[in-house]
Amino acid sequence: MSGRTPGAVAARLTGCGVRSERRLSGALTEVGLDGGQTVVVKRGDPPGAVRAEAAGLRWLAEADAVRVPEVRGHDEDWLVTDLVPRGRPTAVAARALGRELAALHAAGAPVFGAAPPDGPVDAFIGLAPMRNASGTDWPGWYAEHRVLPYLRSAVDAGTVRPAESAVVERVCEHLPELAGPAEPPARLHGDLWNGNVLWGADGHAWLIDPAAHGGHRETDLAMLHLFGCPHLEDVLDGYRRAAPLADGWRDRIGLHQLFPLLVHAVLFGRGYAEQALATARAALRR
Repeated sequence: MSGRTPGAVAARLTGCGVRSERRLSGALTEVGLDGGQTVVVKRGDPPGAVRAEAAGLRWLAEADAVRVPEVRGHDEDWLVTDLVPRGRPTAVAARALGRELAALHAAGAPVFGAAPPDGPVDAFIGLAPMRNASGTDWPGWYAEHRVLPYLRSAVDAGTVRPAESAVVERVCEHLPELAGPAEPPARLHGDLWNGNVLWGADGHAWLIDPAAHGGHRETDLAMLHLFGCPHLEDVLDGYRRAAPLADGWRDRIGLHQLFPLLVHAVLFGRGYAEQALATARAALRR
């Protein structure tokens, strides 16, 4: 067996023998280990992403709040985690997820933009680079390190026209008035769209593929809104019962969605750029 196959990687990184191997996707392989344990082997892309993801999973786990697959081993190219057997979403699990997210956010971060311990400053959100530069003021940090870098990349790629960028820049200028009450840095999953929430066979929600960093807690919740999430209102009910949100939080959802929308514009094109521009215009009309 080649030393670069997922099975060989699992054996090397866990120290266990391999009894089965099943490809799940281009990047993911399910590997059964001797002793009955099943793991997922993931090929990292782009370079450096594995270190960021492993550090993020461990940082989330350290909060003892949300369920994440345990990291069984990694190197620069491969990540091995426990397999989460799939179940179905339920309202009960969704409310529990809301409470767990509130506890995760309350675990905090040293500053906005803080990388997980042992995680790189130059990290990733999906396939896009994400720099974890620090800041103490959320509006200024969010504009400088989460919105404007992706706006510039989208303009450079021709996805956003130069004349259109002004509306997003105006939102950044007005962030101090638009952002709501100041909040301390929260420990974020950072890429909390529906595809990164696994509804487990154990009746609980599990989180995967983080872009973990210190940020504003409303950003994680806005991401759940962006692409839909089963039983979303139950998630929010559980969250708000555990940690009430500041008045006007629903009006700020679009503000927090500018970051992922511009990331998607960079990665996937004009459709997301148009959505980001519409979201920016709506934020200025508030």
